[in-house]
Amino acid sequence: MGIEIVDWAPDRVVGTMPVAGNRQPYGLLHGGANAVLAETVGSIAAALHAGDERIAVGLELTCTHHRAVTEGVVTGIATPVHLGRATATYDIVITDEKDRRTCSARLTCVLRDQPPGQ
Repeated sequence: MGIEIVDWAPDRVVGTMPVAGNRQPYGLLHGGANAVLAETVGSIAAALHAGDERIAVGLELTCTHHRAVTEGVVTGIATPVHLGRATATYDIVITDEKDRRTCSARLTCVLRDQPPGQ
């Protein structure tokens, strides 16, 4: 997928992904690739919120694809909507190199204790 995490903090995680290698048969960025980028930045943000003794596991992901992208790099930015003890929800905005929104996503993760021995 070529995803790179370029900035991370408890309140904001940013990742980039190239369009090349992530296209569907019509030459457009695959919607599933958008979903992978969204879940990646959102899950990392949730793991930062969960802390060292807990893990974050994806529960629900929704994506709305607004604009086609055929080349370049897209950027996903995850920001928190809800930071609870048992769940964390993030809005993820994906934009193209001209800073145009190409996808809006929302991810909810369940926060659990780490399994023994992990």
